[in-house]
Amino acid sequence: MTSSSVTARRLAAAALAAGALVGAAALPATAADRSYRENVEISRVQYDSPGWDNGSNRSLNNEWVEITNNSRHRVNLDGWRLTEDRRGITYTFRRFVLGGHETVRVHTGVGRDTADDLFQDRRDYVWDNRRDTATLRNDERRFVDSVTWGPRGQRWDDNRDHGRDHQGRDHHGRGHDHRR
Repeated sequence: MTSSSVTARRLAAAALAAGALVGAAALPATAADRSYRENVEISRVQYDSPGWDNGSNRSLNNEWVEITNNSRHRVNLDGWRLTEDRRGITYTFRRFVLGGHETVRVHTGVGRDTADDLFQDRRDYVWDNRRDTATLRNDERRFVDSVTWGPRGQRWDDNRDHGRDHQGRDHHGRGHDHRR
């Protein structure tokens, strides 16, 4: 074997090894992106505040969305967005980390943020009692989860997952819980 063919073989092997390293380095980012969708979800929605919708802060805070982290690792939600899709009302998470296997409730009204409860500080209702969609996106605006509610078979938007959660189950009823 000549030294030039050995050198060529070594260069080819080095190129293949470098390609494998680049591919392996790209895997954690892809896996991390998937983990958001698999581990953080909208677990419950109380879109119809119990009792009369009188606009009081108590009534507004009885309208909420729960976000659950199903992983054992904490997830930094800074910059994540919870959006009411019909009118585009958006709540952006600021300096908030959701611990492993923890849930945070995002209330519509005014209040003091804690580890368990966040407040949008709004003076009007966000979620439509009849039909609406709550969508959660990460800080890169990538889709994480959504929940839609409303009458079956009634098409109210042209490109939504009408009345189904991210696993194809129907979402109807007050305070709906779609945890597994």
